[in-house]
Amino acid sequence: MKRRHFVKASLLTPVAAQFTNSVGNKSTSSSKQADLEYYELRIYTMKNGRQLSLVQDYLKQAAIPALNKLGSKNIGVFTEYLAEGFTKLVVIIPYASIDAFLKVNDQLANDTAYQQAGAAYLTADGSSAPAYERIESSLLQSFAMMPKLEVPEKKARIFELRRYESPGEAAGKKKIEMFNEGGEISIFKRTGLTPVFFGETLIGPLRPNLTYMLTFDDMADHDQSWKTFSADPEWKKVSAIPDYANAKIISNIHRMFLVPTAFSQI
Repeated sequence: MKRRHFVKASLLTPVAAQFTNSVGNKSTSSSKQADLEYYELRIYTMKNGRQLSLVQDYLKQAAIPALNKLGSKNIGVFTEYLAEGFTKLVVIIPYASIDAFLKVNDQLANDTAYQQAGAAYLTADGSSAPAYERIESSLLQSFAMMPKLEVPEKKARIFELRRYESPGEAAGKKKIEMFNEGGEISIFKRTGLTPVFFGETLIGPLRPNLTYMLTFDDMADHDQSWKTFSADPEWKKVSAIPDYANAKIISNIHRMFLVPTAFSQI
């Protein structure tokens, strides 16, 4: 299990107290802040079908049942839509608190059913055949104006995962402000864009950044929904505010189009 302790073992432990104290101070100042949840965003990179099957079996048979039992519901698992190059598998795991996230690896280590169900994945190493090439893992905190992940209706659909990178930390906070107090999330919903979650990256690569997920019936719906949003008078008014200019607060936008696996809970 030590190899699987992702963010907690390698990066988060030295700064856990810092984030716990910070979040604790904020939570006392606002009931909305107290309702925020946290997301672990994992992106697996795999080079062949054997690795993809192994990771999917692990998630379906071991990780998701165990995490559901520990309180993490609505776990999303997605493959790339029209993938190119190495296969990517995107996983989003919600947690009710930082404490729940920090405890999860020790709880899984003591879960016999999880260990048995996930043995092929958990014990894979370089002497046999690795389960995957790499895992990129980030810890996100939800936004005040969308504190909880919202699961869309279960039907055939696509998802868009978008990451906005900012040139500096103040700029990153300004973009989050634009989504919250600036009303961008509300405009999204009113104009037909359907968000699943929004999160500020607390720990992870390419910070400062925020990540959010939208869902659409298909690419035609995607194109029309963004067109409607872009033409909205209220959006044009908000985006014209000098402090919210893209050139000042966004340095790069990255997006992935995704489709849910058959066992995804989103």
